[in-house]
Amino acid sequence: QVQLVESGGGSVQAGGSLRLSCAASRNLYLINFIGWFRQAPGKEREGVAAIYSGSKIYYADSVNGRFTISQDNAKNTVYLQMNSLKPEDTAMYYCAADFSWVRAPLSPHEYLYWGQGTQVTVSS
Repeated sequence: QVQLVESGGGSVQAGGSLRLSCAASRNLYLINFIGWFRQAPGKEREGVAAIYSGSKIYYADSVNGRFTISQDNAKNTVYLQMNSLKPEDTAMYYCAADFSWVRAPLSPHEYLYWGQGTQVTVSS
């Protein structure tokens, strides 16, 4: 079991940047997959980025080249650096984790443990 706490959300103008943090209650070495997901009002939750075993990284096409996922094992924290933000990036952002093998790292259905979310609002 693991508890996840997101932070770093806020309101920015288009073209701006934010860095989200996801602090885990367990050592990241114990967690196979950690992902970032987002959900806009009236839309399904979608995968943004994920990292497997601290090394292999996955990005959604919509954020590839703009967002960067990374982790700091000493702080048990996973980050999502978001650059060149667009209004369509506006959503509640969640991090999620799973200790087992995940077949589709960007599918929210694959993850068991979730944080409470942090809101990101991008204005035009």
